[in-house]
Amino acid sequence: MTELKDNQRELHQFRLRLTVLGALVFFCFAALLVRFVWLQVYKHSDYVAQAEGNRIALVPIEPNRGLILDRNGVVLARNYSAFTLEITPSKLSATLDETIDELSKLITVEPKDRKRFKKLLEESKGFESVPLRTRLTDEEVARFSAQRFRFPGVEVQARLFRQYPLGEIASHVIGYIGRINTSEAKAIADGEDAANYNGTDHIGKEGLEKSYEKQLHGVSGYEEVEKSAGGRAVRTLSRTPAKPGSNLILSIDIELQKVIEEAFGEWRGALVAIEPETGDILAYVSRPGYDPNLFVDGIDTQSWNDLNTSLDKPMVNRPLSGTYPPGSTFKPFMALAALELGKRTPGQTIFDPGSFTLGGHKFRDDKPGGHGTVDMYKSIVESCDTYYYMLGNDMGIDAITDFMKPFGFGQLTGIDLEHEKQGVLPSKEWKRNRFKKNPAAQKWVGGDTISIAIGNGFNSYTPLQMAHAVSNLANNGIVMKPHLVKIIEDSVTRARKLTVPKESYRIPLKQEHIDIIKNAMVGVTTGGTAARAFVGAGYTSGGKTGTAQLVAIKKNEKYNANLIAERLRDNALYTAFAPADKPRIAIAVVVENGGFGAGVAAPIVRKALDYYLLGKRPNEKETTRVPKEDAELRSVQDVQAEQGVSDDNKPGAETPGNKE
Repeated sequence: MTELKDNQRELHQFRLRLTVLGALVFFCFAALLVRFVWLQVYKHSDYVAQAEGNRIALVPIEPNRGLILDRNGVVLARNYSAFTLEITPSKLSATLDETIDELSKLITVEPKDRKRFKKLLEESKGFESVPLRTRLTDEEVARFSAQRFRFPGVEVQARLFRQYPLGEIASHVIGYIGRINTSEAKAIADGEDAANYNGTDHIGKEGLEKSYEKQLHGVSGYEEVEKSAGGRAVRTLSRTPAKPGSNLILSIDIELQKVIEEAFGEWRGALVAIEPETGDILAYVSRPGYDPNLFVDGIDTQSWNDLNTSLDKPMVNRPLSGTYPPGSTFKPFMALAALELGKRTPGQTIFDPGSFTLGGHKFRDDKPGGHGTVDMYKSIVESCDTYYYMLGNDMGIDAITDFMKPFGFGQLTGIDLEHEKQGVLPSKEWKRNRFKKNPAAQKWVGGDTISIAIGNGFNSYTPLQMAHAVSNLANNGIVMKPHLVKIIEDSVTRARKLTVPKESYRIPLKQEHIDIIKNAMVGVTTGGTAARAFVGAGYTSGGKTGTAQLVAIKKNEKYNANLIAERLRDNALYTAFAPADKPRIAIAVVVENGGFGAGVAAPIVRKALDYYLLGKRPNEKETTRVPKEDAELRSVQDVQAEQGVSDDNKPGAETPGNKE
């Protein structure tokens, strides 16, 4: 039986399907329309910005770093432009080692370059470019450019480099810059100045390069660059130039610095010279030094190990962080304290038999048989220990501490360098805190004060503090903050600003007392312990020799430098100011293991004063570097000649005094 079609039913189904399909098409078009309206109307501005962002790139412009110059305009740190071969590891098509091997066929890549590159790579992020070679020659740039297509992820960049033209000279003052490491990058990112370091690879690491980083860095600029779809720059749309960093004009006289560094020869130690009236540091010497140029590109492992493992510790900033007993250079301040506190008068005398006994313990003077009758002038000129043993016992430690503090002993000077050490101005409270774990040692005893009075014992000061104290004395108690940067100069407008425009404070002292001490210090150079070093000087200076023991001498033993390891021998010290009537310069020097202050330290100061006051440079003979053994012997002979004694009749003692 044949089934008849239901045309009406099929037509109804067709129309239903057509309606559903039409509704679906309408809904899709409606959705597209809504999306279109959403994108074109409501999100128009956002997508325009994104499109522009894909088309336009902001390229940071690193500012020129400010120059560092000495007080006379000699450039100590400058910039120059050179080409660098840089690798971005994340963009390489081959392995890193394969890429470097291929590059070495075009450009010289030494083993030290590879080692430095790997060290820098560890400190950087994978998407950052890391220099493999710096300061490429024009020929090397041309060879690489011709083969550029073979090395995706490798680029030649024009970079600014820092240079220190004088190498080791004043290296601890200037410091150095280096590539920003991970911890520094995090600190920058967390700080308020993060945007200013976009495009900057280097930062100050030590010295003034670090403490004046903000002023030296400048302000970064940027370029708006139009890019193609492939990311290549097409044209520059706008440019905001970078503002170069400010220039630092130092108080340092670099020629004086050179004379002093040469005068040190092979000796280790430190010297600080200050202009008393202004607080300008004229010379700041830490020997030995280092070449800051080694650090700019990233120091190689061998050089770093050599510097860090050297027994001479060239990386230690001795004037700032080295601490030493001042020895007899402390005595003029003790004498001034005696005058100010009414403990002594200038003409008051004591009899020195060669020792002082306290509590059954004998403290000996260095001169056999003693100095006889001694007044204040003679106590300084001949450096009589017994005079100060007695004075210290009469004054007590509290009075000594209170008097010395305003001069800067054991106090931070606030110099414009980081990591300054405070040193130790001893007191009863200090000793209690120092020996917390040993209650038996906490009590202050009379012998402690006796040793403090001659500059030994717990006394421990930086050469900077010693120079600051002498400068304050030379300046009649007017305290100026010591500083290395005298002027900050805007590199664009040339506007200048003094860093220390006025005095810090004044120490209440009687001028007649200051004059008495200064006169005695002049006596040291004209007829006292430093007379031989200043024979024929064309000026009058005041000074004080000092010697500080590093190891104790056993009872009844004589000091013999030849029997003591060189690095355990006494330190030699000398402090000075000149001209005596109106001081223009004050100096403190410490020569490590140099022996007697008169034999090694005073001649260094003589050369410094000769140059600064007279413009006289040491001749070749005078700058010959004296072997340490010969200099030690010469020091002993000088002192014995002055005191009229020989080594054979030098007595042993329970507690030795200072040797001059």
